[in-house]
Amino acid sequence: MQRDQADVERGLLAKGFVKTDSHHHYFIYHNTNGKKTRITTKTSHGNREIGAHLIAQMAKQCGLSKAEFLSLVDCPLKQGDYENLLIERRKISALA
Repeated sequence: MQRDQADVERGLLAKGFVKTDSHHHYFIYHNTNGKKTRITTKTSHGNREIGAHLIAQMAKQCGLSKAEFLSLVDCPLKQGDYENLLIERRKISALA
């Protein structure tokens, strides 16, 4: 279940997450209208591989199950579908 850190980060960036300029690898989700949300996650900067435990934590931070998170970063789950899940789960509000 582990994933390469660079692949996870690329997947997040492709789905609307924006990497912060801080020393740490923080990612903030911006909705399809470009508005910043409260959905955030981070990757470890000490490892090249992200293990199952950290994937589970990142999934929770993103409002997803582990399987959904892996689908998000591996690209089958599209940004619009992810956003709809967040709206359904009341993690973010519907777009105006």
